[in-house]
Amino acid sequence: LDAQSGEAGIVVGTHALIQDRVGFAELGLVVVDEQHRFGVEQRDALRARGAHMVPHMLVMTATPIPRTVAMTVYGDLEVSALRELPAGRSPIATTVVPLAERPSWFASVWRRVRDEVAAGHQAYVVCPRVGDPKLAEESEAEPPAEESEERRPPLAVLDVLPKLEEGELAGLRLGLLHGKLPADEKDTVMRAFERGELDVLVATTVIEVGVDVPNATAMVILDAERFGLSQLHQLRGRVGRGAAAGVCLLVTEMPAATAARARLDAIADTTDGFALAQLDLELRREGDVLGALQSGRRSGLRLLSLLKHEEMIAKARVYAMDIVKHDPTLSANGGLAVLVGQTVGDEERAAWLDRV
Repeated sequence: LDAQSGEAGIVVGTHALIQDRVGFAELGLVVVDEQHRFGVEQRDALRARGAHMVPHMLVMTATPIPRTVAMTVYGDLEVSALRELPAGRSPIATTVVPLAERPSWFASVWRRVRDEVAAGHQAYVVCPRVGDPKLAEESEAEPPAEESEERRPPLAVLDVLPKLEEGELAGLRLGLLHGKLPADEKDTVMRAFERGELDVLVATTVIEVGVDVPNATAMVILDAERFGLSQLHQLRGRVGRGAAAGVCLLVTEMPAATAARARLDAIADTTDGFALAQLDLELRREGDVLGALQSGRRSGLRLLSLLKHEEMIAKARVYAMDIVKHDPTLSANGGLAVLVGQTVGDEERAAWLDRV
């Protein structure tokens, strides 16, 4: 009600703000954090709430989705890049643990976790699945980029936790966290981890965003190839948030010279979210910048490819801005107006150009 009446000058919320029953008196600015966690239509739903004006839109993310990278080049989105680490953060060393070639390294992973705990720190162990067959849609990881008919099922937290308690991490204080737990139970576990009452948190991607425990310095991601680039980058950002450096171990059974291993090697080679977003673009493509598809091979642009024609697109943007500045209706550029109409089509399709 305060948002509807204008009593509240700033409204902070989750996806709930997108619901139809939420209204705003004079919406002038929309800020979307963790942009990759929202769909195109979800982000646009908020901006459409402006009653008398189109509100300004600011979207933030450490891992831009392919569509966003495309729109920055096509000229429909201005970018401000923050290249330095936030205050109080420490470097994160990322290492691929290739079990196909180095099976003995698996024991070293758990020794490293014990070393971090012995030093007074905490650790995360991340799995792609929950594991209870009674739970629907139990996978909380992004669909893997590659599939193999002979691959075993993804590892699950409900299976991994008891094995660690009885084996490699016996004697340590372990906790369980996944998206299917009741909200109060999730809160209880997370608060215990924050207070240092747990040494290791075995979790799914429920910890991907919004978790800030400066004392957590180690992260082990099992079946790492089953996660997307953005997820891996976001997950490892949960460590190195305090004075001590962080370590992220990407455990995989995928052999060398595969596309899956190449993605993991790329993650290990850089902590630059923009570089990873560019690689994500190469892998997933930009999708349809004139539609809601955030990534994929389908595009409304038949002859133009961001991957092949980036320099040409950048030059065309400069020319286009100059033309529109002096002839906004294209009345003096009839041929260009026809081409724009053929490319963009009707007003509904054209509207997608503004949807970030």
